[in-house]
Amino acid sequence: MTTDTTAATATEPILAVDNLGVEFWVDGEWYPAAIDVSYEVRPGEVLAIVGESGSGKTQSSMSLIGLLPSNGRATGSARLGGRELIGLSHSKLRHIRGNDVAVIFQEPMTALNPVYTVGFQIIETLRTHREIGPKQARERAVELLKLVEIPNPELSVDKYPHQLSGGQRQRAMIAQALALDPKLLIADEPTTALDVTVQAEILKLMRDLRHRIDSGILLITHDMGVVADLADRILVMKDGRIVERGTADEIFNRPQHPYTQQLLAAVPHLLSHTEEVASPAGTAQVTERARPAAHGTAEGGSDVFVAKGLAIEYPKRGRIPAFRAVDGIDLTIGEGEVVGLVGESGSGKTTVGRAAVGLLPVVDGSLTIGGHEMKGIGTKELREVRNHVSIVFQDPGSSLNPRLPIGESIGEPLFLHKIAKGAELDRRVESLLDQVHLARSMRNRYPHELSGGQRQRVGIARALALSPKLLVADEPTSALDVSVQAKVLELFQELQREYGFACLFISHDLAVVEILSERIAVMHKGRLVEQGPREQILRAPQEDYTRRLLAAVPVPDPAEQRKRRETRDRLLEEEAARMGMRETVPPTDRSDVERLEIQNRTDQD
Repeated sequence: MTTDTTAATATEPILAVDNLGVEFWVDGEWYPAAIDVSYEVRPGEVLAIVGESGSGKTQSSMSLIGLLPSNGRATGSARLGGRELIGLSHSKLRHIRGNDVAVIFQEPMTALNPVYTVGFQIIETLRTHREIGPKQARERAVELLKLVEIPNPELSVDKYPHQLSGGQRQRAMIAQALALDPKLLIADEPTTALDVTVQAEILKLMRDLRHRIDSGILLITHDMGVVADLADRILVMKDGRIVERGTADEIFNRPQHPYTQQLLAAVPHLLSHTEEVASPAGTAQVTERARPAAHGTAEGGSDVFVAKGLAIEYPKRGRIPAFRAVDGIDLTIGEGEVVGLVGESGSGKTTVGRAAVGLLPVVDGSLTIGGHEMKGIGTKELREVRNHVSIVFQDPGSSLNPRLPIGESIGEPLFLHKIAKGAELDRRVESLLDQVHLARSMRNRYPHELSGGQRQRVGIARALALSPKLLVADEPTSALDVSVQAKVLELFQELQREYGFACLFISHDLAVVEILSERIAVMHKGRLVEQGPREQILRAPQEDYTRRLLAAVPVPDPAEQRKRRETRDRLLEEEAARMGMRETVPPTDRSDVERLEIQNRTDQD
């Protein structure tokens, strides 16, 4: 164990949970969500609770501060510094929330109030629990935003949540959680929706904060890379029970329970046998490993997707001018080929995918899909293109019609394109359900009655209904548990071999892209900065941005993750040194692009 953990074990626990149970009243019966959960959290320690959705990790933690739904109840004991939390009245729990226990929620955009500035929300927290004037509270809010390293905190304090990037919103929520120096910090999937580079910054921030405020951190997640980066001790939960517990080293290197072994086996490992991510010179020292099987063959086939000098804009709306999201893209995808398109949020990768199915206009250059030029394409020709191009969206819950049973959703493309109807349509729908390994009886269920993995399978079945030549997969596994993600990826590979479709696979998860893609293209700020065969991009990247992106990916191995952190810090220091030299040039001597880059570094995460 680390020195920090050893020191922590010598102190009294901040939180002691004993035989905690959580139940929900549904249809006249109590259903258990957590059973006999017991653990301790000590100052400066990170205890990670891991498991799939429905394992009880979130509900058992929310029950500590009375945040269960109205049909839920908690039993057992949870003592915070000797004070019993279970059974406390709401008025007493309100005093504890924020004051002694704070929560970093999974999605800051829904947890922060959209009609108030982030500064106001931090000030409200301070003045609710402390006798402090408005001026002092504002100064403290700015100080907290500076602590979590938000750029220009004096200006950001007056911004609304929608005016901040995803990483900045998460930092603002962390600032609000730390406002009253809580003894216990509950972090519920704090990095799930973030890009790997922003995630790396948030994890670095949380590592620094554990030493600055000496609070205990209860980390709830299904991302084993995040656990390897942060956790001292780990609890593994399944079906409401703790099935295994131990130090990070024990759980990752010597797991005992079959479920823990299964969970770790399902995690994609990026370059798991790579000795070094990449040197600043662009070379990599690696040991060769088995190459995943190719998914189709583009040799001798024609190109299905051809972009030359492609530029895409979001049209002007009112006083908001048109925004060029993609500029100067050159990319081709052959028949049966899978190309991974990677980059941070805002890099333009989803924009390229949407243009491929005609959801955004091409304003410059050329984009040819299956022989059809998309620039200035007419409605009739676009309908013909969509006979051969399909898209799998990131969130199947919002992309499926909630009022249609999934059988109708899957069959809708066949019906609208007049390919099948009646008994033939029913037969085709059942065949598609079989292919994505869903029971035929599910055709009469609605999307909300299915799990996330099942909804994603429905999205894939719908996309394959027309037997497309090109499939655009936009972050199809980003919100799934690792075991569900593994099943969806396995299904995707199986279907790609069977159908032989070309695929533009859009993702910020490089471990997933490595499994599926033969070639990888890297986007940054609307431009394609690097592309090439998978092995070359992942093992010997040429661009600084690609190296930073690779170094930011957390891996499910504490020792390896420590090395990767050091590599990333070194790359950032080298880049900062280079940028420092560039910024010594007088502003009048800089090009417009250079001035824009410096402004972007000031305004963005």
